[in-house]
Amino acid sequence: MKTDEQGQYIELADFLKVINLATTGGQAKLLIRSGEVKVDGAVETRVRRKLRNHAIVSCKNNEYKVDLSKLS
Repeated sequence: MKTDEQGQYIELADFLKVINLATTGGQAKLLIRSGEVKVDGAVETRVRRKLRNHAIVSCKNNEYKVDLSKLS
């Protein structure tokens, strides 16, 4: 988890590793760039997309809600 002027966030590729959809950064990058990942309903191809609390990540017919308090 990282922090910027808007608060805490996790990058999309790191989130995919945390929820075990990818075991490596390379796998996460391929999954994202293939167009299989959506953030808040829109296809996301940016590997380093900043995810903040309550963002919804969809992949492989599953949805995951970002809860940074559980990741720290």
